Amino acid sequence: MKFKPFISVGTALIGIAVFIGCGDSNGTSVPEGTLPDGNTSNPESALTGEQKYALAYMWNEEKLAKDIYLALNAVQPHRTLYNIATRSETTHEQAVEDLVKTYDINITNLKDYTVRYSEAELRALEAGTFGIDAIQSLYDNLYGKGVKTMQDALEVGCMVEVTDVEDLDRYIALSEGVDDLVDTFTFLRSGSYNHYWAFDNALKNLGVADGCCALGDAYCKTPEEYPAEQGGGRHGR
Repeated sequence: MKFKPFISVGTALIGIAVFIGCGDSNGTSVPEGTLPDGNTSNPESALTGEQKYALAYMWNEEKLAKDIYLALNAVQPHRTLYNIATRSETTHEQAVEDLVKTYDINITNLKDYTVRYSEAELRALEAGTFGIDAIQSLYDNLYGKGVKTMQDALEVGCMVEVTDVEDLDRYIALSEGVDDLVDTFTFLRSGSYNHYWAFDNALKNLGVADGCCALGDAYCKTPEEYPAEQGGGRHGR
């Protein structure tokens, strides 16, 4: 995972069409996109090892987003953290798991993808625990920052969403030609765009004039870079 400077970490998501709400700075819902069709376009196509790893990685990363927002909300309660975790990230995690189940791969045993999908193994991963070391390290570092203050907790949201977008950009390119992966990863990226602006607005309402940009250029995005379907505020560098 490409994780920009602030803390030191290791290398660092379908059903009928619905709208998934994420929390804005006032705790209201912001539509973030339409889930891809539940039918895979090529269910019998073989995935490469890198594409299987992309599914494993993004399932863990979406779980991280859900888990970290809920954990920080328990210490620094804020409706943006709670709403995004419960209304969006849970759905994102399930979207990736639907693909894992469709392709019948086991994403807790990354050395042998011939092992079949196991829902029981995924459910056994408790909140804050992950099947990929880099994701575990990232979670631990983010939690250490986010529990300090409300500003830190909301800044963690900016950091998580930028990291998500960067990883999804890479995995969308890697999955070219496998429509169900591309569609799902694109859906997740649209959600991350909206989540970024929700955290940006929440920080500004807290009195942080620069919003996510307070973290530096690596986390300072424009609406052109991160187009939001609704509620994606004006933001300059």
